[in-house]
Amino acid sequence: MKLRVVGAKLLLLLVLGAVRAPRCTHAPRCTDPPRRYTADWPSLDSRPLPAWFDEAKFGVFVHWGVFSVPAWGSEWFWWHWKGEKLPQYESFMKENYPPNFTYGDFGPRFTARFFHPDSWANLFEAAGAKYVVLTTKHHEGFTNWPSPVSWNWNSEDLGPHRDLVGELGTAVRSRNIRYGLYHSLLEWFHPLYLRDKKNGFKTQHFVRAKTMPELYDLVSRYKPDLIWSDGEWECPDTYWNSTNFLAWLYNDSPVKDVVVVNDRWGQNCSCRHGGYYNCQDKFKPETLPDHKWEMCTSIDKLSWGYRRNMAMADIASESRIISELIQTVSLGGNYLLNIGPTKDGLIVPIFQERLLAVGKWLSINGEAIYASKPWRVQSEKNTTSVWYTLKGSAVYAIFLHWPEDGILSLKSPITTSTTEVTMLGIEKYLKWSPNPGKGLLVYLPQLPPSALPTEFAWAVKLTGVE
Repeated sequence: MKLRVVGAKLLLLLVLGAVRAPRCTHAPRCTDPPRRYTADWPSLDSRPLPAWFDEAKFGVFVHWGVFSVPAWGSEWFWWHWKGEKLPQYESFMKENYPPNFTYGDFGPRFTARFFHPDSWANLFEAAGAKYVVLTTKHHEGFTNWPSPVSWNWNSEDLGPHRDLVGELGTAVRSRNIRYGLYHSLLEWFHPLYLRDKKNGFKTQHFVRAKTMPELYDLVSRYKPDLIWSDGEWECPDTYWNSTNFLAWLYNDSPVKDVVVVNDRWGQNCSCRHGGYYNCQDKFKPETLPDHKWEMCTSIDKLSWGYRRNMAMADIASESRIISELIQTVSLGGNYLLNIGPTKDGLIVPIFQERLLAVGKWLSINGEAIYASKPWRVQSEKNTTSVWYTLKGSAVYAIFLHWPEDGILSLKSPITTSTTEVTMLGIEKYLKWSPNPGKGLLVYLPQLPPSALPTEFAWAVKLTGVE
């Protein structure tokens, strides 16, 4: 009888709402519902950037397409030839191809015959890249995957007869490298794009029939970690329906929690809206930006795609590349270094050499780069050219020139009773003393150049400094 009374009282309390469910103390099992983003820039811009991108720091960019067949001038070959009608491009075609040869005739010659995705992925891994971005479609419109809306102008119907995007993605991801997809919104000579342009972009025939179906297909099919948008500059984001796509990407796509995007979603977006900022090609700020950014640059200083007429003077040196990487990371950016494979799918030795040089340097000094943060001081412009990074409580001073007297002068760190100094790649602690002005003097190891950890740019690790 007592049990029935107690049970009745408990039931009454539940009905009246006096008994509440116990408070959740297991955060992973009872988080708040995920935030929904609306299709407008204030909402989309408020999305936190997934942490993996800032931690990655270094990636490899790959420009590959039908433009790799003429392999002359740049990846803008078709536009320079037929859009601008530049005399040197017209002469090149007359001298090297038969009359009436069209750009479309290059398509079957884009064979990718020697493309071995595992070999590429091995190279990118050896280079120390934490993400790889492949051109899925450049402004020429040819797609490196079997796009359902690019009939007979894609890598499965024509040329390689392979899914290049899918094959490379499988290879790089098996090595724990993040996979990004470059995609051009516009296509120079697509009839629907030209119709919309003629209509002052008040119609969206091209966007609805081509651009958006391809973007949704790429995301659903390959689940990219990054979308590197381009080809936005002729139209506002409202023409491209960019905010609607990004709202779906952030809310409902299969990569909503991990995907990162850049800022090229309309002529009004660069350096203002999107995920991280590219601002412009080869963007290099002078001071620390207040927004995550990326410097994209190319080993061939004059082109993103492979050029047969590339000269050694056009190739960025190892020291220049490593110096740009250091400066970019010190200023809070990521460094995306581009190569252009040949039409056959080969990465020429000079590009391999540059990538491997970066990898060798990072194998010693990656501790000062990966997952680092900008320090309170980014650089000291002196004879040694010092750039700083921070990881945890350790400060890293990366200097580009070895001081003649073997003494590294650092003005910015404030020493304490627990200050210790080491050089990455060398096990012993380094001696140091207070700098007469401020900071400290570090006595570098007296070693022959061949015994130093790297040939260029050395990292000193400082602990117990403020």
